[in-house]
Amino acid sequence: MQLASAAFILGALHLALAAPAPLFGIHLGSGVTSDEEPVPLSQEDIAGTLVRPALFSRAVYCSPGVVQDWSCGESCDALPNVKVLASGGDDGLIPDFFVAHDVDKDTIVVAHQGTKPGNLLSDLNDLRFKQVSPNRTVLPAAGDDVKMHDGFAYTQSRTSDIVLSTVQSALKSTGSKSVLVTGHSLGAAVASIDAMMLRMQLDPSVSLTAVVFGLPRVGNQAWADLVDSMLGSSFVHVTNQNDPVPRVPPQALEFQHPSNEIHITAVDASGKIATAARCPGQENSLCSAGNNILDASVANHRGPYFYNISMGNAACPL
Repeated sequence: MQLASAAFILGALHLALAAPAPLFGIHLGSGVTSDEEPVPLSQEDIAGTLVRPALFSRAVYCSPGVVQDWSCGESCDALPNVKVLASGGDDGLIPDFFVAHDVDKDTIVVAHQGTKPGNLLSDLNDLRFKQVSPNRTVLPAAGDDVKMHDGFAYTQSRTSDIVLSTVQSALKSTGSKSVLVTGHSLGAAVASIDAMMLRMQLDPSVSLTAVVFGLPRVGNQAWADLVDSMLGSSFVHVTNQNDPVPRVPPQALEFQHPSNEIHITAVDASGKIATAARCPGQENSLCSAGNNILDASVANHRGPYFYNISMGNAACPL
């Protein structure tokens, strides 16, 4: 993420958190919060549920050419026996993505890249804060009360057709009965919408899991409640220490995270061992939502998260 984008994130947070009264005549609301005690996550849980999605989220930062052949160096070598079925992106309004068959787990994987440093068009997707109604072709079960971040919804819509059709075809051709959706930053937002699209449009017998990293808020309270009701614990969003990105767009502008946050509170000097906890409820004040803006760290957004896994194109230079 380039300096201008980071400054915007911090500025938006400062503006929302500092506003004690309606801003410019607009009433600033807020969603529900939780103060339930987080539950420590074991190293076995991190290894078993988070590491593989994180590796896919790292790999999608590699260029589509080397991803298509699964020849992206360390990022691909860490995930042997993966067959890429579709990949694309234009380094701009369509961030890189791929759909693959993880043969070892017999799972269809959808991964989306986050904001790429040095790319203004990609950053502009993040900055469109207006809330819009969902595209009913993409999310047919979304109610009229659901509102979504304009930029995230628009970005997801540009790849929704190929993602849905490729996943449907892959489930049929491979016989797989499970789908994993993942991504980091902007890619986490797109992956979240993908997960809802797939849950609404795939056969209920297909197991769907979404594990995303550094997720910004995607929609309003009704969106967060819909994610909770349709995906439940199969949706997990991982926040890393004082990463500011999960706190934008501000809750004061009627944006809200769903439940099932896993919050990393510390990572050791090697980058391998993380201390983390499950955070009950939405917007738990003892997790990312309770971070002090003055402690914000854009470096935490990139990582490492655990197992020395960092995100961004610096983590996958090919």
